Amino acid sequence: MTAIPDDARVAVIGAGFGGLCMAVALREAGCTSFVVFEKAGEVGGIWRDNTYPGCGCDVPSHLYSFSFEKYRSRNVRFPGQPQILDYLRGVADKYGLRGHLRTSTEIVAAEYAEETASWTLTTAAGERMVFDVVISAVGQLHRPHVPVIAGQESFAGRAFHTTGWDHGLELTGKDVAVIGTGSSAAQLLPVVAERARHVDVYQRTPNWVIPKPKAEFGRVTRWALGRVPALHDVVRAGTYLAADLALSPVISRGWSFRPARWAALAHLRRQVPQAELRRRLVPDYPIGCKRIVIDNGFYPSLTRSNVDLVTDGIERITPSGLRTGTGEQRRADVIVYATGFRATEFLVPMKVVGRGGRSLGDQWSHGADAYYGMAVPGFPNFFLVHGPNTILGHNSNVFMIECQVRYIMKCLSLLPGAVEVTEAAMAGYGRWLARRMRRTVWSAGCLSWYKTPTGRVTNPWPAATMRYWWLTSRNPRPAFTRTGIR
Repeated sequence: MTAIPDDARVAVIGAGFGGLCMAVALREAGCTSFVVFEKAGEVGGIWRDNTYPGCGCDVPSHLYSFSFEKYRSRNVRFPGQPQILDYLRGVADKYGLRGHLRTSTEIVAAEYAEETASWTLTTAAGERMVFDVVISAVGQLHRPHVPVIAGQESFAGRAFHTTGWDHGLELTGKDVAVIGTGSSAAQLLPVVAERARHVDVYQRTPNWVIPKPKAEFGRVTRWALGRVPALHDVVRAGTYLAADLALSPVISRGWSFRPARWAALAHLRRQVPQAELRRRLVPDYPIGCKRIVIDNGFYPSLTRSNVDLVTDGIERITPSGLRTGTGEQRRADVIVYATGFRATEFLVPMKVVGRGGRSLGDQWSHGADAYYGMAVPGFPNFFLVHGPNTILGHNSNVFMIECQVRYIMKCLSLLPGAVEVTEAAMAGYGRWLARRMRRTVWSAGCLSWYKTPTGRVTNPWPAATMRYWWLTSRNPRPAFTRTGIR
C-alpha cells in the first residue's frame, strides 16, 4: 500500500469511474481528508448522463470493471447503462465513499499559491476551499457537442442531444431525424426505428462497424462460470489479452489491420443486402482512423422500410424538418443529435492557474498534453485521471484508469511539499508520443473527435495498454521535482 501523509488535503473532481477509483485508493491508503466533488446529484459520470434507449458499453463488463471489485455475472456479458450505473453506485456504497462526496458542487476554478504550496478551489456558488492536492477526474466525454446548423431556433418540434434524452416523449407515429452515425446512434436506432413512424439517419461520413459478441453467455459458459468461480478471472484475462494483442495493432497498421477491415466489410455484406446502401456505408479512410463502432443492430435497422440513410448533408433546419444540400425538404417531428462530445476541450470550462500565474487553458489552446496524460510542468500537485492521450478504442478504459491511479498514488508518496513533472521529462515523453502518433492510422487525415480542429490528436493512447502499464509501473521520482516543502 502506498503511504501518503495522513493530513494531506486532497480534492478529487468528478465521480465517474476515474474519481471513484481515485477515492478508493486514497481511502485504502489511510487518507481521510479527501473530498470528491461532483457537479451532478449522483455518482456515475457518463453512465449517469447517458440514458438514451439502447445505451450500453461495447467492452465486456468482466473487463470493464475495477480489479478490486470485479464483475461477476455468469449470465450477461454486456450489461446496459442502468446496470453499469448500479455498479458504480455500489462501489461508492461498499467502499465508504459517500461521506467524502459533495454532489451538486461544480468546481469552476483552481488556483495555485506558491507561498503556501496549496490550491484554492472555487465552486459555481462562489465557495472557496483550500487543498494540498487537486486531482481532476472529469474525463473526456462529458460535454455534449451540438453542431451549429442554420435555422435551428426555428424548429417547431422537439430537439435534444442524446445526453438529454426526453423519456417522456412518445415517438409512436412521429418522424424522427437522427443526426450522426457513431456509437450512440448505432445503439439507439434499433429502438427508435421500432417506435417511430419514420426515421431519417443523417450521415456525414460512414463508420467502420464490426460485429459485437452476444450480450449473454451461452448455456455451457453460464454453467461453467457458476460451477468454477475462478473462471471469471480467466474470462477477464482472456478478454484483456485478446483486445490488446488483436485490436491494438489495428491503430498502427499492424498484423490485424487488414483482418479487421475484412471483418468489417464481411459484417456489412451479411447485414445489408442492398448494394447501393452498402456502397454509401463503406468509409473512405483506414479502419481505426475514427473510433470503430462495435454493433449488431445498426445495419439491420438501416434496411427497414421506415428508415432512410441521408448522405446529402444538411443545409438548414426548418420549422417542419431539415433541408438537405440538394434542396430536398425532409419532415421531422423530433431531432436527435447523436453528435458526440467536445472531447478535445479538456477541463473546460474550469479555469486552472498554476505556478507563476500560468493558465492551463492558454497552455492547451492548441491541444492538450500531459506527462502520461497525468501531469503538466508548472502545475504542482495537480494531476489528471483520464487526461490527454489516455482514452482507448481497443481495450478497457477502466484498466487505463487503474494504471493512472496507481501512478498518482506513487507521486503523492513524495509529499509533503509540492511535486511537479519536470520540463525534461515532459519533453522526452512528448517526443516518444509524437513518434508513436506518426505510426498510427490517425495521421490519415479523417475527421474525428480524437482530433482538434487543427488536426492534433489529443485523446487516444497510440499503443498497446501493456506499454502504458509498464510506463506507469515505474518510480515517478526521476521525472518529478519537489518544491515548497513546509
